[in-house]
Formats: sequence, C-alpha cells, structure tokens
Amino acid sequence: MSRKQILIIDDDEDLSFIISEMLESYGYTVTCAHNSEKAFELLSGNTYHLILLDINLPDTTGFELCRELRRVSTVPVIFASARTSETDRITGFDIGGDDYLPKPYSMKELLSRVNALIRRTYGFGTEEKTVTFGNISVNITARTVTKKGESLSLSLREFDLLAYLCEHMNTAVSKDKLLSEVWGAFAAVETSTLAVHIRWLREKLEERPAEPEFIKTVYKVGYMLEVKE
Repeated sequence: MSRKQILIIDDDEDLSFIISEMLESYGYTVTCAHNSEKAFELLSGNTYHLILLDINLPDTTGFELCRELRRVSTVPVIFASARTSETDRITGFDIGGDDYLPKPYSMKELLSRVNALIRRTYGFGTEEKTVTFGNISVNITARTVTKKGESLSLSLREFDLLAYLCEHMNTAVSKDKLLSEVWGAFAAVETSTLAVHIRWLREKLEERPAEPEFIKTVYKVGYMLEVKE
C-alpha cells in the first residue's frame, strides 16, 4: 500500500512534532503547517489523504479553514481541539468535519481515529474501485469524479451520496436508507436535504438535469443510479 499523506494544521509546534513522529512510525507521511496561510500554500500544490485540524489558529479558526477547504475538497478532516463544548463539536461536523477529537488525547486514541477514518475513506486494499457510466468516471477509492475527462468538484456529502449510489447501481435505494448511510443513523436531517443534494448531483453530472439519464427518482421509494449494460 502506498504511504498515506497526512497534513497537521496546528500552531503547537511541539505537539505537531510529537504527532508526526508517532504517525510516521506507523507508515504515514506527515507534513505540518502552523497557520492557515501555510496550510493553503501546501494544499494548493499537494494531495493529502487526511487533515488533522486544530480550531484555534493564529490567523483564523479551524472552522473557517474547513469551510474554505470544503469548497474545493472532500479530504477527510479530524478536528483536534481543546474546545470541547457541544456547540463546537456540532459546528465541526456541520461544516464538513469527519471526526472530532478533544484535547488532551492519547497518541493511541489519535492513531486509532486516523486509522479508522483512512479505512472508511480509502478501504483496506490497494485496488482502486472505479465506476464508469456515460462520460462520468467515479473513483470511489481516491474520491475523485471526472466528466468528459475533466475533474468535477463535489462536496463531501455529494461524493458520499454518489459513491453509495454507485455501490448499489441499478438498485432502488430508499430515502431513509440514503439518509442513514450517508448522513448517519442519528443525524437530524430532513428528506428535503437529500432531495437538494440529488438535484446538485444531477446539475453537475447530467446533460439534462431535469430529465436525468442516470440518477433516477423511484416513485414512492427513493433514488437509483441506472447504468445500462
């Protein structure tokens, strides 16, 4: 398996060094940024598989950085912060964070969280899983989508929704199932949110979004990715 690239964004240089040493000893390649300016410089020219993000940064907040990141990337993000209020945790998830680890934490727990998120996102093996339909190619392993060979920018939820439909292509999936699998079994999400994300996917993928060729509505059930053999 190729080494996964992790970016640590934290103004605590000593802690960042300790985390880097630990993660690298377990086979990861780690880069550190101690402010948002350096983080965006690194992100603009490199690909990372996971970001460990503090909330309190010297030039902005981790929340703001994550909001900007989610405009262009679905890279997994773990918030790690001494701010442990329920409001902060909810904000972290609402803006696109994948996990929230309160400081202080043990290196063992951090490693466990990183390993688990890497497995959920990229799988256990090295084989890439790609689904192609029409002029669309979805690389589920690398979390990339292309249309006519051009890269498409999808939000975290848009990609997760598309990936789930790809993994169950030509099968009608209920709205409740999609909400549970994509947003989480305990997420307070309305079905209207699912409908909006389906519309956004159609606008990005379909030639005629109002008359979709691939992402079909299944009456009284939910949705289906229809791929003709």
